Amino acid sequence: MIDYRATPIIEIVTPETNEQNIRLLVRREDLNHPFVSGNKWWKLKYNLEEAVRLSHHKLLTFGGAYSNHIFATAAAGKELGLKTIGVIRGEKTLPLNHTLKFAESCGMELHYISREEYRKKTEPDFIQQLQNLFGDFYLIPEGGTNDLAIKGCAEWALKLEQETKFDYMCLAVGTGGTMAGLINGLSPLKKVIGFPVLKGAQFLEGEIEKQLNINSKNWSLAYDYHFGGYGKSNSVLENFITKMKAEHQLPLDKVYTGKMLYGVLDLIRSRYFTEGSNILVLHTGGLQTNYL
Repeated sequence: MIDYRATPIIEIVTPETNEQNIRLLVRREDLNHPFVSGNKWWKLKYNLEEAVRLSHHKLLTFGGAYSNHIFATAAAGKELGLKTIGVIRGEKTLPLNHTLKFAESCGMELHYISREEYRKKTEPDFIQQLQNLFGDFYLIPEGGTNDLAIKGCAEWALKLEQETKFDYMCLAVGTGGTMAGLINGLSPLKKVIGFPVLKGAQFLEGEIEKQLNINSKNWSLAYDYHFGGYGKSNSVLENFITKMKAEHQLPLDKVYTGKMLYGVLDLIRSRYFTEGSNILVLHTGGLQTNYL
């Protein structure tokens, strides 16, 4: 299947981490593949295996115009020789942004639908309409989140726990699937904190709970770091991203990982974490969204 590259860990040291004797470790999972990077590698792993096992030659999935998942699925399809179709929320806008231009360059067929239609993306009748239009395909949900994606992220969690000592795990959250899989795979002594990048994302608690196979209370969501909503940013966030690149050689994006790491450091300053603890931050990729 798709190659996986071993990923490094870097440590971020600040006056606050020194004062509180905290180790802040960043797992550079964005380096696990040139294009199918970060959590997308783990969410797609078993979906791609299943598509091949069932002899499908075509993948269809959903996403917005700046979707990391669309970007990764297009690249994965090209690498495996599978045709890909991306059902995109909203009207086509020219020139195409970097994400959609890349997807097309990988051979993905982009199919634009209205936001109203997009809300029907899980309805059987709408899926049947897509099958009538495109023929047989292997369906991967929006964001890649399904049982096979959860399985892949649980496997990732096990790998992380075997390789690194940590008390807290922190990650950016979009649909909640990655976080659910990680919770499923970790021992209950580990605490998982998700940083939603959507405004008004309280609904994610229910979405995550539905995907858990354990009755775990070792996780929480930090809602205050969305910077106005999905794809939104401001000078504070952009200056933070610039600073992290200059001082720590750590590239971040302004849709996901920049918001998350800003939130982690803010919580450290407010003494949210136990003194003397180890925090593992997951860099889940998505750097192509810097072309927004």
